[in-house]
Amino acid sequence: MPRKPIPCQEIAQPVGPFSPAVRAGEFVFLSGQVGQDPATGKLITGDVSAQAEQIFSNLGAVLRAAGKTFADVARVGVYLTDMADFPALNTIYGRHFEAPYPARTTIAVAALPLGASVEIDVVAR
Repeated sequence: MPRKPIPCQEIAQPVGPFSPAVRAGEFVFLSGQVGQDPATGKLITGDVSAQAEQIFSNLGAVLRAAGKTFADVARVGVYLTDMADFPALNTIYGRHFEAPYPARTTIAVAALPLGASVEIDVVAR
């Protein structure tokens, strides 16, 4: 199945060999986003809540570029460097999704790009 890259000029451009998103069949796979400021490419300052808000802003931009919204998201992957941040992340997460909620996995990791506290990826249909 061919992959069609989905460019998005509203987020910081990838510095590695990956696309912000790709369409494969009826699915759109978004690469993981950290709380990067689209203007500077640097991680925003602030706690996990501030980073999560920026991530959802970035994800929303990529979804729009793909002709999708958060209502089209079927699966979410969340990566946290500290599981103590789980309740704060859930508060922000709950503002962006409605029932029935997407399937989700939350994984504790040792480190994330740019020293981020959280990274989120999604799959939409």
